[in-house]
Amino acid sequence: MQRTFHRVSALAALGFLGLARCATTQPPCSTHAMNHGQRGPHGHHGHHGQPGHHGPEGQPGPDGGHGHHGQGFNHRFDDPQRWTQVFDDPARDAWQRPDEVVRWLALAPDARVADLGAGTGYFAVRLARAVPNGRVWAEDIEPSLVGHMQQRFARESITNAFAILGTPEHPLLSEPVDLALVVDTYHHISNRPAFFQRVRDRLRPGGRVVIVDFRADAPMGPPREHRLSPAVVTQEMGEAGFHAGPTFDALPNQYVLSFTANPR
Repeated sequence: MQRTFHRVSALAALGFLGLARCATTQPPCSTHAMNHGQRGPHGHHGHHGQPGHHGPEGQPGPDGGHGHHGQGFNHRFDDPQRWTQVFDDPARDAWQRPDEVVRWLALAPDARVADLGAGTGYFAVRLARAVPNGRVWAEDIEPSLVGHMQQRFARESITNAFAILGTPEHPLLSEPVDLALVVDTYHHISNRPAFFQRVRDRLRPGGRVVIVDFRADAPMGPPREHRLSPAVVTQEMGEAGFHAGPTFDALPNQYVLSFTANPR
């Protein structure tokens, strides 16, 4: 499904899939690689990606890759079980450190949380356990992944997490939330200030956005020219009406930034 310079499903954006289509898609890979890092028609480039399945310096890892909410590719993901073996590989925990991230979030037991670009539910299941009296909205724009997460939540007896289908331009959250978590995804989102203005409209008073993404010197992740510095993220979030809050510096390959909406 082609969605040029917009968010794509949680799997389609990473380098492996782009490289795999070099011989079969137009424009050719050299043009695609250039466009991937250039600004889209709204001024920002697209995709929304989960981590860890790029190989070193954006090269394909042994099991492929994944990303969401971004630049479109003619690739469908009709086998979520296959991708679960990649994205939920326990080896990812060593560098993603999801439990440490969730503890740092210090969520109230009744918090409302959105996991934007939730993919297979890697973070969503942890968030749900951290808010036993709250709710988690696990959003993705790939229907097969939304269906997969619904089945996963039922299988794991998680009754406070709900998989929802968003669009490339809007997460379509079902209620205002206390936190919107964006993991390994920010650099893939098209027209980021506009997108996060819509997220801001769905935050409860005092609500936060937390962004986890790859440092410039990380050994995995997107190609370096596609990575965004914390300074760029902070500037763009400022354009969306947010100011910077605390950071979490314990991850070996990533930064964790938090933002709170400015008073209206």
